Amino acid sequence: MEPILPGAPWLIAHKSMLGVNQPKKITLNGKDYVIWQNKKGEVFALDNICPHFQAPLSEGWICQERNTITCPFHALEFDGAGKLYKAGKLDTQPITQPLELIVKEDCLWTYGGYEPRLPIPELIQKVTEEYEFIGVSGEKSIQADFLSSMLVNYDYNHQNGTHKDLFEITSCDVKSYQTNGYYAKVEQYITRAENTFGEILKNPALGIIPKVMNNTLEYSFPSITTFLAEVPVGNIVQTHIVYPETENVTKTFILLYGKFKNPVFKFLFQKSFLQAAATVIDQDTTAVESLYERQKSKIRLPNEEIMFDVEKLYRNW
Repeated sequence: MEPILPGAPWLIAHKSMLGVNQPKKITLNGKDYVIWQNKKGEVFALDNICPHFQAPLSEGWICQERNTITCPFHALEFDGAGKLYKAGKLDTQPITQPLELIVKEDCLWTYGGYEPRLPIPELIQKVTEEYEFIGVSGEKSIQADFLSSMLVNYDYNHQNGTHKDLFEITSCDVKSYQTNGYYAKVEQYITRAENTFGEILKNPALGIIPKVMNNTLEYSFPSITTFLAEVPVGNIVQTHIVYPETENVTKTFILLYGKFKNPVFKFLFQKSFLQAAATVIDQDTTAVESLYERQKSKIRLPNEEIMFDVEKLYRNW
């Protein structure tokens, strides 16, 4: 496939998404990679295809003593640089291609082998300086193209429909919208009704969300949206991530951060906040996957300027 936005930085995983010495397959722009983390927290990534008989390395295992990944077909071993281990030593030259990773704030970034056209965005660094990591939620492959999957994060009007029942939203308005190149910021005002007792019983986090929410959203094109919400127990930041797996499949997940007024609140509400975030991803995914082939819109809604701006960035890349 033709790469989508070559030279863009892609956040492909958080270190907490990787087990220790457990291979994980990552797909980016139509190519499969195997990624793993050793006991020291070092992370490595290679082309997922064994150069011998093309077996998927992600189905193999890690040899902890040598920090090599072992092919499941013939037990050939490769280190993180792609060098073959044989006769008790490593070859001098790699024979399978490593994927260059940049690790920042436990996030794994890559340019997928292309020359960088944008720097690694600072949004997550800003969040981690003030907020505590809560966990990862909603990891999913959306059966939709990248542009459609990305635009849902820039679409405020969809909350009135897609997430109406989950949060009992009665109105959603944008107070301000600022843009500067590949960065954008939005101040959002949401009003909501009471959740039912049954809804709160299923997810206690819904019971502490205020009726009036003043939310701040920050964007770093093309892959990051941070959503800051103030709740009685503290502040919560949802960091929505997207990247293109293939031409018609998009990966998404949420990194959740919080700053609680009392440490006990994290213990009480961590699971509920992660559950709510996963539900948001499920609802967005269902909405995007049910869309018909894109056509020129005959209707204009308020606050859609940011969507037009970001689509222009995409088309002009």
